[in-house]
Amino acid sequence: MSLKREAAAGADVDERLAALMTNSNAIRAIASAVEGTLGPKGLDTMLVDQFGEVVITNDGVTILTMMEANHPAARMLINIARAQQEEIGDGTTTATVMAGALVSAGVEQVARGVPVARVIEGLRAGLKKALEIMREQSRPLSGLDDRAIRQVALIAGRSHEDIADLVVHAAVMIGEDKLKDKTFKFPDTIMAEEGAENEVFMGVIINKERISRQMPCELRNLSILVIDDALEPEGIDEEALSTEAGFARYMQLQEEFSANLQKVAELGVGLVLVDRGVSDTAEDVLTDAGVMVVQRVSNRELRKAAEHTGARILKRTGLKKSSEELEKCLGRADRVYNDEKLEQVWILGGGGKPMATVLVGAATAEVVGERERIARDAAASVQSAIKGGVVPGGGSLELAVAREVEKVREGIRGMAAYGVDCVVEALQRPLSQIAANAGFNPLEKLGDVIAAQAETGKNSLAIDCDSGQVADMLKSGIVDPADVKIYALQAAGEVAEAILRIDTIIKKREEKEIERDMQSRVNNKMY
Repeated sequence: MSLKREAAAGADVDERLAALMTNSNAIRAIASAVEGTLGPKGLDTMLVDQFGEVVITNDGVTILTMMEANHPAARMLINIARAQQEEIGDGTTTATVMAGALVSAGVEQVARGVPVARVIEGLRAGLKKALEIMREQSRPLSGLDDRAIRQVALIAGRSHEDIADLVVHAAVMIGEDKLKDKTFKFPDTIMAEEGAENEVFMGVIINKERISRQMPCELRNLSILVIDDALEPEGIDEEALSTEAGFARYMQLQEEFSANLQKVAELGVGLVLVDRGVSDTAEDVLTDAGVMVVQRVSNRELRKAAEHTGARILKRTGLKKSSEELEKCLGRADRVYNDEKLEQVWILGGGGKPMATVLVGAATAEVVGERERIARDAAASVQSAIKGGVVPGGGSLELAVAREVEKVREGIRGMAAYGVDCVVEALQRPLSQIAANAGFNPLEKLGDVIAAQAETGKNSLAIDCDSGQVADMLKSGIVDPADVKIYALQAAGEVAEAILRIDTIIKKREEKEIERDMQSRVNNKMY
């Protein structure tokens, strides 16, 4: 009887925690997919789609966004990682690993009998203290010549020195004020091309070629017209065209369009960027006038070009303006040329806002995407460091914060203290995983660093991944942007609390089925 009662009780516990266990397993699976990439000795992940296309990367957000995940809890974690990438640009792996640790530890406490509400109460108290300490530990940079900037770029750039140098060069060129602007995203200036040379320049790249080889290949000191529309006459429907009045209107529109093209040519416009297609008439007229025309330019590139050159973006109806008004809408550039090898048009020295482009070269098409991802991570980290300062890396800060959070436990009564333990475990996780990825015993190395930090009072101590010895991360030049760490912990806490609060999973009815039921009820009332 005793065994039966115990079995029944176990079944009751399993049933009661079924949703929590299911969600925890999903979160753990996602965290496991990226934790092996953490640290300088982290390995790569191969992603394969149904057509056999392969992507090899150790970029956390790339793995998360490309992997197939159907479980709702898994998608919650992936969305948090995306938010981290959008806001900060780096730290998604750290956020995911800590979220996995928080959820796993929380579920263990609940399974032991600690109420979920008490676990969440402790989580909040521990996270609040941890975030306060992290903000206090942040060291502001002394300027763009601060040595830490290159170190941040080198670490986020996975030790690619050429990429780190490119990013730092670009940061200096852009300037500290622009990098601190909330609306400016440094990673957006990065692009990689097969066969290109590493280069940083003031200007923008259009990933299209001129529409005709008869057009000039290079122009200097020129005016630029930007059209967010098709460069062709206004249309008229076929039914109207079959009438005499409709045909007369068609001929009138053709004449107006030709006059507008002539006006553009007479204004001395050198480059025309068009959002959509270009008619044969426009191509012939502008080619004869020595104008370079680029069609089907992406909206993002069109706006960047307008901002850099100072051009006002027009619709095709804007060409009806007088020559004086139209001239005011033109942008300026020192030089424009068509790079036939890269199949791009470069616009240099624009008359509008200064804008840098970082061109990252890649030897083969297979590594273009990864080189671009690495450079974008480095750029995002540099911008984050300039905004919010830096902290010791290698998991040292999280471990130091964990020691302080343990003291919070002493002042908490009741079962909420077990929630604080979850935060401590999550903060220890990055260093443990870094040590494991480097081939060392994580428990042993964690103990060594905790003892060394307590003995010396240095919060910057962690593990040298080459020797396995305790080392000072600041002296070794291993620093991370403070905002990356802070946002990662915040994101991990948010997703952990959201998962722990889910008590029941109910499958929603299909929307079509709900609509049918609603319509059926309406019909029943009518009759």
